[in-house]
Amino acid sequence: MHFDRSALGSIQGDLAALVGFALRLGEDCEAVKAGVTLEWSNGQVEGQINRLKMLKPQMYGRAKLDLLSQRVLLAV
Repeated sequence: MHFDRSALGSIQGDLAALVGFALRLGEDCEAVKAGVTLEWSNGQVEGQINRLKMLKPQMYGRAKLDLLSQRVLLAV
């Protein structure tokens, strides 16, 4: 995958954001290829992070870290 930076860099206006996105994809080409071709997924990790983010506001101001850690372990 190769992007012509000189041609993409000269585009102005509404397409500027799209051009910036395309240039960043070109800079991280290996990661893009890996994301499309490999079977690995971080969905399970993201689910656990979202669950923790949901529990933290519920416990905010009510208890210290010990009660929050018990709540996280019991919510599994």
